[in-house]
Amino acid sequence: MINRRAFSALLAGAAGAAAAPKTAWSQSVSKKTVFYASVGPELALHDVDVADAALQKRSAVTLPANIQYVWPHPSRQYLYVVSSNGGPGLIPGDKHLASALRIDPASGALTPHGEPQALPSRPIHCCVDGAGEYLLTAFNHPSNITVHRISRDGTLGSPVEQTGKPDAGIFGHQVLTTPANQSAIFVARGNNAADGKPEDPGALKVFGFKDGVLSNRASVAPGNGYGFGPRHLDFHPRQPWVFVSVERQSQLHVYRLTPDHGLAPEPLFVTTSLAEPGNVRRAQAAGAIHVHPNGRFVYLTNRNSGTVDFEGQKVSGGGENSVAVFAIDQASGEPKLIQNADAHTVHLRTFGIDPSGRLLVAASILPMAVREGGGVKTVPAALSVYRIGDDGKLTFARKYDVDTGKVMQFWSGMVGLG
Repeated sequence: MINRRAFSALLAGAAGAAAAPKTAWSQSVSKKTVFYASVGPELALHDVDVADAALQKRSAVTLPANIQYVWPHPSRQYLYVVSSNGGPGLIPGDKHLASALRIDPASGALTPHGEPQALPSRPIHCCVDGAGEYLLTAFNHPSNITVHRISRDGTLGSPVEQTGKPDAGIFGHQVLTTPANQSAIFVARGNNAADGKPEDPGALKVFGFKDGVLSNRASVAPGNGYGFGPRHLDFHPRQPWVFVSVERQSQLHVYRLTPDHGLAPEPLFVTTSLAEPGNVRRAQAAGAIHVHPNGRFVYLTNRNSGTVDFEGQKVSGGGENSVAVFAIDQASGEPKLIQNADAHTVHLRTFGIDPSGRLLVAASILPMAVREGGGVKTVPAALSVYRIGDDGKLTFARKYDVDTGKVMQFWSGMVGLG
């Protein structure tokens, strides 16, 4: 059975030319790796041409509600999607589901597979454990985790009854099983102080994981979680290093996995993800994070979709929208910021790296009005495509504008076909 790190080489969930205008879909594309991206309830398949740094949209399926997150089975035969009619800026919603899709091994085309399973509230993240036997789902409001069985045929089964209530902290944002598959880490972001409400502390919640059952083990929260707002994490492919995107502080933290499958209580390293950390605008935040398949680099998005008033309109308030690139010291795990690659759009929420490690595609969530001279223009949501050099740095190749309508481009990722 494929393990967690081998799986991570297949999926990375999840942009040298100057900024190009809207680009037509490529007409000559390899099918060895495919890229999926969601807009509202639609999940679109794109073929990937790594050599030409190009995408071609092929087909799409529609899920029962707006897609929140997606994760493939280690066998690469199935894709699991959590969806909801709730979401940011929306009512909590009353339709929350986990669905299985079958992946065509030749084309990557998706078809429904079995019956969807009901979820208790709006999901925000999901993953499949390293053995491919369970779907773990994270929820943010209220913060919670569920575990569903995955049948031998890849369909979703019933939820696993937990022996105790998981300590899910405040505002969960991600759950991942560790490489050995004997524990799971739940990322609880917390919340900034706002409108007279004090800060909610963040934490990394560590659970034992056996037969689908979670057991509370530890809460890793430097400074008792104040000034610590983690969002996502990823694992090094060979070393016991955990790279954590700290959203509320726009930082990258590095932790060590302990021999007992736990997590060290304090970070090994803490560094900014910003090119100008002394010039932080309102609403600045770190986003998704992925370690390069070769383990030498780690990538993290910087996002800012904050607005200001300009001549009666809400326009971008500025800030950094980029992909931060870090070189990883292979002896110590220390990350060194070597590049902040322009997003060429606003608010990159998710991205994927192809399994060969030569291409990165990032997806922005919404269009944004921006000032241009004395006027205002709209920067559309987009897919930004970058080549990855041998030195880990990104070279922007092209972008594809995406019409999101009244919904959001909420998830994207690469999958290597079986």
